[in-house]
Amino acid sequence: MQKKVLSETDLYFGEVKMPEGFEINGVELSHHILNSKLQNEKFLFSKTWDMLNTYIREHIEAYHEFQLISKDTWGTIYSPNQTSTPLLNIKPLDLLHSPDYTLLYGAYVNECFVKIHYDDNRDKGRSWTLPLATNRFVMFPSTLMYYIINNQKESLNFVQTITYETSR
Repeated sequence: MQKKVLSETDLYFGEVKMPEGFEINGVELSHHILNSKLQNEKFLFSKTWDMLNTYIREHIEAYHEFQLISKDTWGTIYSPNQTSTPLLNIKPLDLLHSPDYTLLYGAYVNECFVKIHYDDNRDKGRSWTLPLATNRFVMFPSTLMYYIINNQKESLNFVQTITYETSR
């Protein structure tokens, strides 16, 4: 008897563990997110964002043996008790130009969750909820719909999103 896995849904999550003295400044990244929202402009490149992006790409390549190519990025600010609308980062009618993975990074986050929806063959409508905190990330296939849930009542949450293509 043989077995071949035809597909799987992979999630990557954890803490961004930068070397001492090179930590990602979440306040600075939050400031860049706020500036892009206030000026109604596309999120601009920053050294802090580049450190995060480089860390993710290099760790995925070293430990999971595939390469990520940055496609797009933006920051989002969530108000206390706010739950996002359903989010999907692909264009169903243009899959060729859609990203392969979505990364959510907690730039400055207090009690926030990511709820990811997926199907497991005939078992439809399943979901997995992961906490998102400052300096933690969640990365998953962009074909999955997700929500951001801000459960606390005191502060704004700043989440950086980066989408990637793969070169396998």
